[in-house]
Amino acid sequence: MLIRLTALLALLGLAACADAPSRETTPPPADVPAHYQAVQDGAYLIPAVEPLHLFGTNPRAEVAYAGTEEPGTIVVDTYARVLYHVQEGGKATRYGIAVGREGISFRGNGYVGRKQEWPSWTPTANMVRTRPDLYAEFAGGLPGGLDNPLGARALYLYRGGRDTMFRIHGTIDNASIGRATSAGCIRLFNQDAIHLFDNAEIGDRIVVRTLEQSLAAEGPYMDDAYGRAVPDTPQNRAQFQADQIAIAEAEAQRVENERIAAAEAAEQAERDERRRLRICRNRGIDESECPTLPELTGEAAAVPAG
Repeated sequence: MLIRLTALLALLGLAACADAPSRETTPPPADVPAHYQAVQDGAYLIPAVEPLHLFGTNPRAEVAYAGTEEPGTIVVDTYARVLYHVQEGGKATRYGIAVGREGISFRGNGYVGRKQEWPSWTPTANMVRTRPDLYAEFAGGLPGGLDNPLGARALYLYRGGRDTMFRIHGTIDNASIGRATSAGCIRLFNQDAIHLFDNAEIGDRIVVRTLEQSLAAEGPYMDDAYGRAVPDTPQNRAQFQADQIAIAEAEAQRVENERIAAAEAAEQAERDERRRLRICRNRGIDESECPTLPELTGEAAAVPAG
């Protein structure tokens, strides 16, 4: 179900928000930073962010910021896959993001026109009518919660008093952060979505960088072999090649292991079949009425490996 919900992100329209929650943290794994601990947010326990997802610029950080935007501005860089919330004194809070098709295609500026906790979603009547296979079960609305792909919080970008349908929101897929995704706008770890939500104000300006602006501010970026945004450097290009080879070798080994397992299973099936028929012949049972091997021997059926 979660895969289907994620596929709906491109067409999401959001509904009412939840009551203001009280938040208490629970003990995290020892290698998870404090601000990525599991957190109780009202009725929902948001899981801790797994350490393997806290790579590169993904973790939230207070950084020096040389841009000209005024404090309070939210700057989205879909190429470097980072978001800055500009602070006083040449500083900014930087967040790692995932970027979907809608995030990549959006250009220009706007402002935070609405904020919502645990956003819900309801498909339009036309969506239900034209694609009942996708939307009929959500016709009554998909409430906010841990299974909703918009995550814990959403900010809505407006322009000229109108909703642009561009969203900055949480996620149910921490592995997507730092990567380009197939659908959706701008995603953050739920812990980061809450942090940004708590610090952003209605009316705050949102700037979505162009490629030229991204290159000037961040330098060139590339995807590594795992789809993560990293600086485009000779070292990372060399690592990309090495990782591609390692991934190809691992995939070849996986395929070979599956081939061997399938061959062994087929050989075992042939041995079992010969044994079954031999037992029936020895007992004078016609082949057409020969029971299964477990029925003949009282042995439990073998469970396939893997």
